[in-house]
Amino acid sequence: MSTALQPILALLGHPVGGNSTQYMLQKALDQCQLDWRYLTLDVVPEDLGDAVRGMRAMGFAGGNCAEPHKQAVLPHLDRTTDVAALSGVVNVIFRDETGLVGDNTEGRALVESLKPQMELAEKRVVLLGAGRVARAIAVELAQADVAELVVVDRTASHAEELVSLVTGKYEMAASAVPWEDDYSLAAETDLLVQATSATDEESEATLPIVPSSLVKGLLVADMAYNPPDTWLLDVARAQGCETLDGLSILIQQMALNFALWTDMEPDPTVLREAVEEFLEL
Repeated sequence: MSTALQPILALLGHPVGGNSTQYMLQKALDQCQLDWRYLTLDVVPEDLGDAVRGMRAMGFAGGNCAEPHKQAVLPHLDRTTDVAALSGVVNVIFRDETGLVGDNTEGRALVESLKPQMELAEKRVVLLGAGRVARAIAVELAQADVAELVVVDRTASHAEELVSLVTGKYEMAASAVPWEDDYSLAAETDLLVQATSATDEESEATLPIVPSSLVKGLLVADMAYNPPDTWLLDVARAQGCETLDGLSILIQQMALNFALWTDMEPDPTVLREAVEEFLEL
């Protein structure tokens, strides 16, 4: 996989202070007795191309992309997977015989995390948000054969663009809804996914949703993970809904990344304990 004596992985982002990725993955590498090293590299946007060329030249085994590089990195890679190419978003890089490959596991992690609770085929899904994470999620939901996808976003054009992206590639029902007032879910909704950045800064931030529309039988997933108990999940539980928190999805995402690099399955308990320790949860 790599010409380096010691395989090296790296996170590329700016700024990257407070990111838990290195701590989680180094713990998992050590637990698997792999003599690998994971580095966190603060790369300003104008140096991204040089950073990727450096990874290629020095035989890095791969790594991760954080903001603001998740879209900008695409032209610097040797190729991308279908999911990354369609969504236009890369969060993980791995090396194969073609060189450095960009992939996206954010939506895949959600789908995998949902499997114990729900079979997605033929389900009706509401997706809050139309940003980078939401794009990757929408593609994976389409591949999972959901019956209908409703994209709700404050910027109507962003929601419409995401709907066009998935309907242009997949045969599925999808619609865009401008998020102008408190949003009320249709009674037939099976899954609600919160993928906006609304709770990134304040986990207890309220969302313009009609709480009474969250009814028993609905599954609510929130991509926010620090901390994992958000206002939306608290309301959903109070309404009798099943929930899936962002920390569980993050751990699944890291496990998927780990397998891409090493062909090994990390211990999810090690990943969970590491991120909880790092974030002081």
